[in-house]
Amino acid sequence: MNLVFRMLWVIVRSFFLPRLEMASVVSSLKLRVLPNDIDINFHMNNGRYLTICDLNRVDVFARSGLLKAMFKRGWIPVIAEHTMTYKKPLDLFQRYEVSLEVMKWDEKYFYMVHTFKVGQRVVAEGTSKGCVYARGKGVVSPADAIAAVEQDKLR
Repeated sequence: MNLVFRMLWVIVRSFFLPRLEMASVVSSLKLRVLPNDIDINFHMNNGRYLTICDLNRVDVFARSGLLKAMFKRGWIPVIAEHTMTYKKPLDLFQRYEVSLEVMKWDEKYFYMVHTFKVGQRVVAEGTSKGCVYARGKGVVSPADAIAAVEQDKLR
């Protein structure tokens, strides 16, 4: 239940925002550090940054049509690798913006950059590599995932 309300907000919000095209995917969320985000130092916990990146990915899935394609085919998203560099802490109740950009993909993975900003200042930045996985069948290539999104648009 940790982020269920934020996730619901991201999904509902996605219905009112422009659709994202897979050729150039950029997602941005404006959030605030909440009491359940902080650690004993009263700033955002390092693990919470990774969870917030998950919310950015949910926004991408919903707005690009990938969420629908995954549900329809029984696929799941999987993060294979994630790194984060912390430059400045985010304090309790501080507003920030987090963005995700899909930089490229290859035969197996999507490669993403996550940027946390306060105003124009970057306070944390990370990269992740993720894939779409079909249970029992293995990794779905990004090309096949994108083709599924395009196929579902025609219906």
